[in-house]
Amino acid sequence: MRRHLRTLRHGWERLGAHTLARRGRDLELMHRALGFATLALVTLAPLLIVVAAADPLGRGGFATWLAYGMGLSGRSARLLTEIISPPREVVGTTSVWGGLALAVFGVPLGGSIQNGYERVWNLPPGPWHRVWRQATWLCVLTAFLYQEVLARHAMHGPERTTLSLVTGVLFFWWGQRFLLGGQVRWWHLLPGAIATMAGLISLRSFSSFVFTPLIVNNAISYGTVGVVLIVESWLIGVGFVIFGGALFGRWLLDHHGHRFTRNPPARIGTEPADD
Repeated sequence: MRRHLRTLRHGWERLGAHTLARRGRDLELMHRALGFATLALVTLAPLLIVVAAADPLGRGGFATWLAYGMGLSGRSARLLTEIISPPREVVGTTSVWGGLALAVFGVPLGGSIQNGYERVWNLPPGPWHRVWRQATWLCVLTAFLYQEVLARHAMHGPERTTLSLVTGVLFFWWGQRFLLGGQVRWWHLLPGAIATMAGLISLRSFSSFVFTPLIVNNAISYGTVGVVLIVESWLIGVGFVIFGGALFGRWLLDHHGHRFTRNPPARIGTEPADD
């Protein structure tokens, strides 16, 4: 037994998994995931509700987007739609200034993602005038989510799966490069984008099995609050995957990247090299 434990420990250290776990603690991964979930629910959700209500194609509104992302179906999807979907008149009662305010309040979410990526790559915080990058990222995120819903209605089977995988990897690949201001090479960011998308797929599968019955039970026991708590729990998982995927990509380059790239970035815990 001791020999097997030593073998496992040596394998753990050889893979460098202890470094990944330590960096996750240093990055305060769970704390950042909680912050992401709060910002997404308070700032991003109202903006997406207005965008979904203004959808000229009428694809079901924000609740449909959310149910698709969580992998919900049947009664749980209907409950979520009934509780969260706003009346279509929300567009008529939202002024131009109100829409701009929603967009401005959504920008801090992009700032939170940017700060997390900077910590992952040991980069100094970006200047305040880079807020335009956060706003642009928010717009592209909205377009990406809308495209996912369109693909759900227009395609089925392998074609839809392939499109979702490709666009997801491209979005998270571009998102890291854009929010970091081009300070990290494209090929260094690709593993993190792939890891993020793989994590989101796994989270969606987990959600479809676990959260689908929980939404029904919580709706019966606690009403609207119970459903919102489930959505918030799912958003925490999304935040964990987004930051954890980027961190995993950085770790993969640090410990195994020399096999695939000529000039890997500075190792975690050291000063970043000029790019």
